[in-house]
Amino acid sequence: MSFETSDIASLHADLVGKNPRTILKTALALFDNIAVSFSGAEDVVLVDMAHKIRPDIAVFTLDTGRLHPETYRLIEAVRERYPSLRLEVLFPDCQALWQMVKDKGLFSFYKDGHHECCGIRKVAPLRRKLETLDAWVTGQRRDQNQTRQELAEVEIDAAFSGPERRLVKFNPLANWSSSQVWDYIEAHDVPLNELHRRGYVSIGCEPCTRPILPNQHEREGRWWWEDAGKKECGLHAGNVKG
Repeated sequence: MSFETSDIASLHADLVGKNPRTILKTALALFDNIAVSFSGAEDVVLVDMAHKIRPDIAVFTLDTGRLHPETYRLIEAVRERYPSLRLEVLFPDCQALWQMVKDKGLFSFYKDGHHECCGIRKVAPLRRKLETLDAWVTGQRRDQNQTRQELAEVEIDAAFSGPERRLVKFNPLANWSSSQVWDYIEAHDVPLNELHRRGYVSIGCEPCTRPILPNQHEREGRWWWEDAGKKECGLHAGNVKG
């Protein structure tokens, strides 16, 4: 299915302010070739919701090679909890990764910024996957970061679309708060990353993630050595306004 900007504007007008399940049902009704991306608590909430609508929904997650052991255990917990899912684990290109580590070592991001490492470990494998899809579903929320405050419920993906192909991105949790996410997790006994019980809120790669302190924003535990306006890894680069 091909969507133009005018189509998305009309669809967004219908979905703005709607609850996540309504947005998901619409997404799955419109697209067969669609997948849910998951890594954190928000994403597994969406997996749980989507599974109840379409039990064999396609789901993918990124293994960067630098994840916490608890994150790998979460992936397997999701696989066991929802056996009908079509769950795919994506990996970085080994040659590109080898070259970066050979040239710069394992912790170059502390000096150079995280974008080169994330580009190889996350963005490139995601791009390869998204080239095979018509639409995808993310767990982004507006209140997660200053770069996400204008997040739409549905949009043309600015980072991964091109002149010949429009990729549609659904953000069903755009209107939800962190407390709503956790209320759902507790009510539905959704699998979670054990790191959440130890003060980790937004969880990425092990070297780039740390627990937050009381009253800190949830994204302050990610790439804490960089400015808040840079805290997108490239997966959602369209959020960052030039």
